[in-house]
Amino acid sequence: MNGLTLVGIAIVVLILAYLLYGRWLVKTWGIDPNAKTPAYRFEDGQDYVPASRFTVFSHQFNSITGAGPVTGPIIAAMFGWLPAFLWLLVGGVFFGAVQDFTALYASVKNDGKSMGLIIERYIGKTGRKLFLLFCWLFTLLVIAAFADILAGTFNGFNKDGSQNIPGAAAASISMIYIFAAMVFGIFMRRNKSGEMTKFLIGAIIVALILWTGIQYPLYFDAKTWRYVVFAYCFIASVLPMWLLKQPRDYLSVFLLLGMILGGAIGIIVANPQIQMPAFVGWTAKNQPLFPILFITIACGAVSGFHSLVSSGTSSKSISNEKDMLTVGYGAMLVETLLGVVALVIACSASKDGGLPTGTPFQIFGNAVGGFFTMFGLPEYVSTCIIMMCVSALAMTTIDAVTRIGRMSLQEFFAASEGEENSFAVKLITNNYVATTITLALAYALCLAGYASIWPLFGAANQLLSALVLTALAVFLRVTNRKGFMLYVPMTFMFVVTMSALIISVYNIIMKLTAGNFVFMVDGLQLIIAVALMTLALLVVSHCWKELIHPHTNKKEVMA
Repeated sequence: MNGLTLVGIAIVVLILAYLLYGRWLVKTWGIDPNAKTPAYRFEDGQDYVPASRFTVFSHQFNSITGAGPVTGPIIAAMFGWLPAFLWLLVGGVFFGAVQDFTALYASVKNDGKSMGLIIERYIGKTGRKLFLLFCWLFTLLVIAAFADILAGTFNGFNKDGSQNIPGAAAASISMIYIFAAMVFGIFMRRNKSGEMTKFLIGAIIVALILWTGIQYPLYFDAKTWRYVVFAYCFIASVLPMWLLKQPRDYLSVFLLLGMILGGAIGIIVANPQIQMPAFVGWTAKNQPLFPILFITIACGAVSGFHSLVSSGTSSKSISNEKDMLTVGYGAMLVETLLGVVALVIACSASKDGGLPTGTPFQIFGNAVGGFFTMFGLPEYVSTCIIMMCVSALAMTTIDAVTRIGRMSLQEFFAASEGEENSFAVKLITNNYVATTITLALAYALCLAGYASIWPLFGAANQLLSALVLTALAVFLRVTNRKGFMLYVPMTFMFVVTMSALIISVYNIIMKLTAGNFVFMVDGLQLIIAVALMTLALLVVSHCWKELIHPHTNKKEVMA
């Protein structure tokens, strides 16, 4: 199979999906271009900050993309390229993009409230508490997994003690990015420049950051970078959106879109042949295709985490309801394209029917870096840029998820409307305290390593998607909107992910019986896995009751 053909098919399918299915959803549910969005009605300079369509798209795309679209499809290629390719397209169009857009839509229509508060409004207080606790536990897994990925990527030394120059350069670029983003945020807030001026300034800043970081790499080991990453997460969680998150996401989108474009152009120029078989079998590396394929490829197909971004941060920056389709549905389709590009690149680089040795990041980075050299860039510079792009994927996710984890913990303990918070609740829900608690537990999980956390993270992520789709189906029914398009995705994802979690629990128990059980690693994972399964069953039970027999006092007029 020709790699260019696969990418071409994907582009056509995704464009048609946006123009036809995405617009049909908008028409079916309805939007009001003249409505005053929550970003304006509750503007506070902290979380509710109106922004342009491209700025919110940048934030959404950067936050949801993460390492998943590169990691998942490459790992899933062990079953062959065809199952991964089909799941990316079907999942992206009918599962993931629908979930992301509906979560954003529901939040904007409900004062920018997060999924937990939306569940309280349409399902009840118990459902809200259960869901928020699930979300918070899930964010611990995301922070732990991505922090370990970043620490390994930034590690300035190889196993043999030699200097890892691309990793050190990527680390330097990432650190400069943080400070440059804050300066850019302050400048743009004080100077109301047009979008074109903003775009040009951003492009120049990105070029300068890349040049400086490559010239002055930072050499620290993985342990040191782990501390730095967690410190960055703390800062990103408590600073106003306009000061760090929004400008950083805006600048990062140049890198991420450039990486996708570079990979796509490289495929067009090189016209590589897929060296992997289309289908390996129903089992690969002792892993069954069902349910492993569907939890391995999360980002790019469907990811529950995306809904937390849509309803937790993006909905608070939407300036016009017309922007929701581009931000919610469109950003997910671009991520799907990145997943397809990563799959094609990895399978084109394979030899004798097997993937090259190395992590998915290394496989992807080396291949795309090779494409960039065709345009005259030195191999060293190309590798540094790709390493930075990949680390940017992880950093723009980990800072967003830390903020969402902090908010989930705060909302879990916060009193409902009309109730008074006690002193203890006020203390726990303090931005600094809630962030500290979240990061401390995430750090404990991080010590287990990325490879140990990823299977549990993948299953929990997809289970979150099932819960969100179920809750959104309730929202659509209670507000007299059609929601049948969510029924198949929510049912399928629930069956898939509960099966995967049962397998994870079984494997952990087998380690216990074999005497390889480490409590601070395996024990903590076992506790979280069982808690996630229990919470999921309780949330679905509450949602199902409302879906079948919605309370009449919760009925609303179509917004």
